[in-house]
Amino acid sequence: MELRSDFLIIGSGIAALRAVPEVAGHGDVLILTKGGPEEGNTGPAPGGLAAAVGPGDTPQAHAADTIAAGDGLCDARAVEVLVEDGPRFVRELISWGVRFDRAPNGELALAMEAAHSARRVLHAHDATGREIGRVLWERASRLPRVRTQDHARVIDLVLDQGRCVGARFLTGNGEWATALARTVLLATGGAGQVYHETTNPHVATGDGIAMAYRAGAAVIDLEFVQFHPTALMVEGQPRFLLSEALRGEGAQLVNASGEPFMTRYEAAGDLAPRDRVSRAIVRESRRTNQPVYLSLAQLDPDFVHQRFPLISGMCRRAGLDLARDRIPVGPAAHYVMGGVQTDLDGRTTIPGLFAAGEVACTGVHGANRLASNSLLEGLVFGARAGCAMREECAGGVTLPSHVPTASSGTKAGRLTADPIELTRMMWQDVGLFRDRDGLTRALAALEPAWKQLDSMLAERRVLDAQDWRTASIVTVGRLIAGGALRREESRGGHYRADFPDRDDVHWKKRVSEKKT
Repeated sequence: MELRSDFLIIGSGIAALRAVPEVAGHGDVLILTKGGPEEGNTGPAPGGLAAAVGPGDTPQAHAADTIAAGDGLCDARAVEVLVEDGPRFVRELISWGVRFDRAPNGELALAMEAAHSARRVLHAHDATGREIGRVLWERASRLPRVRTQDHARVIDLVLDQGRCVGARFLTGNGEWATALARTVLLATGGAGQVYHETTNPHVATGDGIAMAYRAGAAVIDLEFVQFHPTALMVEGQPRFLLSEALRGEGAQLVNASGEPFMTRYEAAGDLAPRDRVSRAIVRESRRTNQPVYLSLAQLDPDFVHQRFPLISGMCRRAGLDLARDRIPVGPAAHYVMGGVQTDLDGRTTIPGLFAAGEVACTGVHGANRLASNSLLEGLVFGARAGCAMREECAGGVTLPSHVPTASSGTKAGRLTADPIELTRMMWQDVGLFRDRDGLTRALAALEPAWKQLDSMLAERRVLDAQDWRTASIVTVGRLIAGGALRREESRGGHYRADFPDRDDVHWKKRVSEKKT
C-alpha cells in the first residue's frame, strides 16, 4: 500500500495536533498514529500547562524559572519563544473550547508547581492533557483534507537524494505500507519505555528518535532524562503519575515514620526541582531502608477528591484513599529533555524532515524541564513547525512522481535481545545515579543487540512489530548511555556519582551526534 499527501504528520499528541491547523487547507494532510488517537503522552498528562497569564506574573519571570530549572543549558532564544507565545496559545485554546478550571470569581484557577516562582499552571482538574487533546482532535477532524491512519507503526523514514519524502509503516494487520509527502513532521513523543520504571504509556518507546538517527539526523542532549519523583509504587499496579500539583497544593513527602524529610536534602523542600526531589527520595529510602510516601492528610478530603478525581480514582483502584492514606511513591522515568536536533521552527538536519514536542530538542528545557512546560512546548513548537512546513511547500517543493522505497525484505529476522532485561538494566545502570562502571556495563550489554540490529537492517531482514519495539529500545538506550558516559559532570537530570559536581568549564555545552 502506498499513500500520498502534501503533509505527513507522525504522531497524535499535542505537538502533532497543533501543527494540523497550520497546514490544513494548504494541501492533503495524513496523520499516522501508532495506537489509537488517545494513546500518547498528551492524554494521560494529569498536571497542567504553564503560562504567564496570572496577575503579577510575566513571561520574563517564567523564563527565569525555566532557565534556572534547566541548570545552565537552556537555549535562551527557545525559552523566549516559549514564554512569550505561551499566553497567546492559552487564549487560543480557551477560544477553541478547552475548559480550564476556574476560581469562584470566574478567573482562571492557577496552580503552583515545583520550581515555579508564581502560580501559573492552568489545569482541567487532573486531566489537563486529556481535555486539550479532546479539543484539538475535534478541531482537526473538522478541518478540510485531513485523514488519519490508526495503528500505523512507523519504522523508517524514506529518503530521496538526501531529502525526507515519507515513511514506511506496519499496518494494524502487519502489512507493509509507505506514506509519501512533500514534508514530514515527527511528533512521536518520548521514550520512557526504555526504562523498566516509567510513567509513560506503552507506546512511548522513542521510535521517532531511533528512526531519525538511523536516517542520519543529528540528535542532541539525550543524556538528560527526567525522572518524576512521585509515581505510584504499588505492587501489581501501573506506575501512575501522581502530579506535581499535589505537592503544589500542600501534599508532603514523608518517610515510613510519617516524618517530612525533604528539607534534610533540599532548602526548597517538597517543591525543589524534580531531579533533586527524585534523588532525595532514593537517599531517604536508603537511609531508612523503608519506603517513602506522599501524604495529603493535612488537606480537606473533599477538596482533594474534587481537585484530583483522576488520581483519586487510580489510588482507589489500588486500595488507597488519596486524601487519608499515605501513598507509596518513588521515581520513574518521565521525560527526555534531548531528542532530534531542531531549530526553532522544527527543522531537523535532514531537509524535508521536521520534529516537534518531546521527540525534538530545541534546547528549551536545558538539562531539566520545568514542571508543566511540556504541554506548552507542544503547542508553541508544534504550531511553528506546521507554519514552516506550510511555507516550505508554498515555496515549490514537489514530490517526485516515482520515489524508490526500500523493500521490506524477504528473509525473516528476529532480535535475540530480551527487551525487559534491557529496560531493567537501563533503570539500574543509566537511571537516577550513574557512574563509569555502570554506564560501561550498560553499553556492553547493549552492544550485541545494536550490532545484530545493524546487520539485520543492512540485510533488509523482515522484523515484526515487537522486534521494532526492541530496536527502538536498543537504539535510544545506547544513545542515552553513551551520552551519559561522555558527560563527566552532574547537571540537571544527569547525575554522575563519580563526577558529582557541575562543571561549567568543560561541560557548559550541548553535544549532538549523528550515525556514522
